Amino acid sequence: MTSTNVSASDELGSSAQRERRKRILDATYELAKSGGFDAVQMRAVAEQADVALGTLYRYFPSKIHLLVSALGRQFDEAAVRLHDREIPGDTPAERVLYVLKRMARGMQGDPKLTEALTRAFMFADSSVANEIHVVGMAMTSIVTHAMHGGVPAEDAVTDEDIAIARVIGDVWLSALVAWVTGRSTAAETASHMETAVHLILRD
Repeated sequence: MTSTNVSASDELGSSAQRERRKRILDATYELAKSGGFDAVQMRAVAEQADVALGTLYRYFPSKIHLLVSALGRQFDEAAVRLHDREIPGDTPAERVLYVLKRMARGMQGDPKLTEALTRAFMFADSSVANEIHVVGMAMTSIVTHAMHGGVPAEDAVTDEDIAIARVIGDVWLSALVAWVTGRSTAAETASHMETAVHLILRD
């Protein structure tokens, strides 16, 4: 069974299944916060989440599936926090940068967790496509909300908005990788994103 099958059934599954998945991801966060990527071992996650190792593998076939799913949940939670919230800024670029900088500060404030989640994203292959899709969709939602100054009406988001949001999301994730791998400082990462967003949105 793949994580796709379990995750899909979870949406309509029992509260016990949803609670089990939550415990697994909570345990993943805690281990990653304290020890980074190497600390997230499947047996340790199972023990901390109080689930059988076989059950953990039914939900997440590998450590990469697990960590990318944790990244997706982190972005989903960020999207929820932005829901119905007024985003400061006079232009789409200013609003997008406000949101991305806020997210970046949060992730840079928890470097071991961010390193673990980002390394998993870097290592992901085609078997993790569904989990990667969840991350991408959450980023697209965050950016389109910011572009419109809050949650837009359903018909207000155009195909062009979505395409722009996907490009910005890709650039932001790339900048995050550069920061995690030590190829850029936090200040350089912020400057790079500011340049990219202004070039893409051209306000």
